[in-house]
Amino acid sequence: MTAVRIPPVAAEVVAIRPGSPLTGSVGVDGSKNAALPLLAAAAAMRRPVHVGNVPRSTDVETMLTLLQQAGWHTARPASDPHTVVILPSDRVQSGPDADTAALIRASYYLVPALLGAYGRARLPWPGGCHIGQRGMEQHFKVYERFGDRTTVDDHGYLVEAASAPTGAVSIMLPFRSRGASIAALLRAAVAGRPLRLGQPNLSPEVLSIVEALQVAGWECRVSESVLTLAPRPTALTETITWRVPGDKIEAGTLACAVAATGGDARICGVRGDDVAPLVAALRSLGVPASTEGDVLAVRARDTHPADKPLRAIASLSPGGLDADFEPPLMAFALTRPGTHLFADTINPGRHGNLMPQLARLGAEIHELSSTECRFTGPQQLTGAGVEATDIRTGSALLIAGLTARGVTTLGGLEQLRRGHADLPTKLHALGADICEVTP
Repeated sequence: MTAVRIPPVAAEVVAIRPGSPLTGSVGVDGSKNAALPLLAAAAAMRRPVHVGNVPRSTDVETMLTLLQQAGWHTARPASDPHTVVILPSDRVQSGPDADTAALIRASYYLVPALLGAYGRARLPWPGGCHIGQRGMEQHFKVYERFGDRTTVDDHGYLVEAASAPTGAVSIMLPFRSRGASIAALLRAAVAGRPLRLGQPNLSPEVLSIVEALQVAGWECRVSESVLTLAPRPTALTETITWRVPGDKIEAGTLACAVAATGGDARICGVRGDDVAPLVAALRSLGVPASTEGDVLAVRARDTHPADKPLRAIASLSPGGLDADFEPPLMAFALTRPGTHLFADTINPGRHGNLMPQLARLGAEIHELSSTECRFTGPQQLTGAGVEATDIRTGSALLIAGLTARGVTTLGGLEQLRRGHADLPTKLHALGADICEVTP
């Protein structure tokens, strides 16, 4: 097979087969999971915002379309296509198109901006990957604390802003919800009201919003138990400049691919703290990995796998393992000796997506429950036709294909591109034998 670059709208199947260990250096895109709430936050600012390092994944492009439909002006300058300029709305719109909003989960981040611009937000239930129910209860409770009124029906929900809200708002989250934490921060920013948020989610995506609001003039203090936000007078005409952090999940996926093939590589553009749980997991499996500055280094060449079991438990706790790291780690752990345990109660449908696809390649995985599984490695996989049923399943199957005997064909690339503009090309840059297949 001759490896070629895969254009964003090319064939819907790629073929992967094992080859030489992955080596070299590659950079990651901006984080899709951080870009989506940052773009929604930019719309809430009521002044020009420049957001740098914005990826071109399809979910991000969908978010930009929703902003345009709701009246905001957005553009990628020709001189810097990874920067997005967002200008305040100057015309009344009916709101984003429901069918378009239903394509992504992150449409719910638009509620505060829409309340600030129009006093109401009508959106469909969140869409995106089918990895479990998209609960909105905590979001609605956040808005209720601000005095907003929420009504729901089979098609979606309507949030109507409180009239003349004043005073500080105190919220205690029952668990560390990333979506509800961001909703609270953005609602406070739109309302101009101080916020005290108990048991906040402290993921890099939430902290990116905190840093962005600090740049915009807000006072923010963060601890594991409480996050506080307070407004400061600032000029509303001043342009704000933010930057999306590097994609920790793309970095982790590439790192697992390098480790699975026994390679040595440098993955650039990601903050060390963001991938610390992934680095710890790789080390526990006997793979030398480290971070320095914005570089994640994996040095798996000539290492001898030890019989070390891995417990990969997805967690919302500060410093816990992001659930999106679990699928690529599972694909890598299949190559390592030991009996490994994986669990993800945050996305209860994800194991139901990933495990049948790995089984097509011959993986033997014991399902302990709908969210927990165990298997013993190493296992020799055999190439077969598999499907990217969600973003992270697709990335895990790319890794599995690099170690499976024979050729693995991966379909459903539209799911993979929702989170990664072109992950196969990055793997090819490291030497992966991966190519486009035209059905």
